[in-house]
Amino acid sequence: MNLVMAMYVETRLVHLSGVDLAIIAIYFALVLAIGFYLKRFAQTGEDFFLAGREMTAWVAGLAFVSANLGSLELLGWAGNAYQYGIMAAHWYWVGAIPAMVFLGIVMMPFYYISKTHSVPGYLKLRYGSEASGLSAITFAVMTILMSGVNMYAMAVVMEVVLGWNLHFSIVVSSLTVGVYVAAGGLFSAIFNEVLQFFLIWFGALLIPILGMVETGGWSGMVARIHQNFPGQDFTHMWGPMNSFANNPMGIHWTGIVFGLGAVQAMGYWTTDFLVVQRVLSAKDVRSAKLAPIIGSFFKMAVPLIVILPGLLGRAVLPMHLVPGSEAQAGQFRYDDVLPLMLARYCGPGLLGLGITALVAGFMAGMAGNVSAFATVWTYDIYRPYLRKDAPDKHYVSMGRWCTIIGLIVSIGTAYLVMRFTSMMDYVQALFGFFIAPLFGTVLLGMLWKRVSRAAGFWGLFAGVLSSVGTFSLMKLDPDRWVRVFALSPIAKPLAQAMYQALWSCVTCVVVTVLVTLVTKPRPDEELVGLVYSLTPVAREEHASLLHKPVFWGVVALALFLILQIIFW
Repeated sequence: MNLVMAMYVETRLVHLSGVDLAIIAIYFALVLAIGFYLKRFAQTGEDFFLAGREMTAWVAGLAFVSANLGSLELLGWAGNAYQYGIMAAHWYWVGAIPAMVFLGIVMMPFYYISKTHSVPGYLKLRYGSEASGLSAITFAVMTILMSGVNMYAMAVVMEVVLGWNLHFSIVVSSLTVGVYVAAGGLFSAIFNEVLQFFLIWFGALLIPILGMVETGGWSGMVARIHQNFPGQDFTHMWGPMNSFANNPMGIHWTGIVFGLGAVQAMGYWTTDFLVVQRVLSAKDVRSAKLAPIIGSFFKMAVPLIVILPGLLGRAVLPMHLVPGSEAQAGQFRYDDVLPLMLARYCGPGLLGLGITALVAGFMAGMAGNVSAFATVWTYDIYRPYLRKDAPDKHYVSMGRWCTIIGLIVSIGTAYLVMRFTSMMDYVQALFGFFIAPLFGTVLLGMLWKRVSRAAGFWGLFAGVLSSVGTFSLMKLDPDRWVRVFALSPIAKPLAQAMYQALWSCVTCVVVTVLVTLVTKPRPDEELVGLVYSLTPVAREEHASLLHKPVFWGVVALALFLILQIIFW
């Protein structure tokens, strides 16, 4: 009885009807059923960790986007859209589309041809065990920390909308993810991600549609925002960035173009194994190249369900939300905006669908993190350093066990998020630690055959160290160091993270080049399949124009430029 009472807090925004509960229960049952059904197809390491490399370009592309469309994205970026306005959409356009096209056209052939199970696996082939071991350890730490923020995001939904206790929500949701990923591996994760992709869209579209009806369309929403919050421009993307003081983020356009577009985005979409793993599951090189390009078209539309609800919150919510680190009893945080909008618009049935969409988002994000963690731990840490010659079934078993262990550890990391202004401030800081320097190491290794083994390790190590140092200095003494590293004393945490990533990547590249110049390179014959100039890459010379990945990459970039002009 005490446990049941602990599930609820005093204030509940909504009450679920029988229809709502039925929709949520059916979804959970379906997820678990898929996981156990696909267990029969995940008997070998290739099956469990790479889904047997049998996915079509469309399935891999949808899973590629869905793995990045979890509850973290839904709640976190809706909260950041409330905090920073439409500038948050930069993380979906500048921060995604060019990088996804670059991954498909330039980098996927190397990942696929080398038959690597992970990005650290590529580094081992290119640089050796030192760089690979360092990247595997840092990536494993990052995925655990990211799993924690996904848990926290789902708990926010349950707490704000349903009144469930925060701790209870974390435990129940994490156990469900653990069961179906441990059972079916990447097979289970990918099939559930495709299912969740459609659930998220159908459920999350309710809020922007009903919100735009209430406000009278885009112009009506903009007018309400200007009326409620005069003095700040929340509805333009590039115009307010000619000066640090003219936009709510406190950032200059150089931070978005170089820190986000050239470093953070390229690093995330091309070296974060959580998303690259989905594309490696494609059935052939052409499908692997096409999958992220297909995903880029869906990615361009995601702000409709992620950014627009945050903007609508500025227009229609009667209360003003506050940073998470400053919230007092009875106050709502930036990250609460999506659950608040859900409670505002959704009645019986629709509410169940909306909650299911958020649960699906949580499942997608958690499944992506834990399956990536299981693969990197098993193939890049456990097998090369702890047990090299075990049978394949042993590694599959280890993958399943470390999935559960990773979930348990990440429950503890969920509570770290509460110390930050918003969830995405936390996430972008993590990317600056681990993703930004890794991008410099991988890109130099692929494009420059002269880079030596020692240079790969020391460049990556210097990049990670500089990023942690930059972040620490800006947090310990912001009055002094924010001005130095983020170029302005008024830069908000998200802007700080962009410059943190930029300096980290620059440090990595500079150190890598300097060490390369004083060390001996590897022979060319050892780098075939690992360096662009030494690798015969399959091309679609006899394919029609509509079947060439390059053509669709150009189309995606053209649509991306049109969106920048429309929302300038």
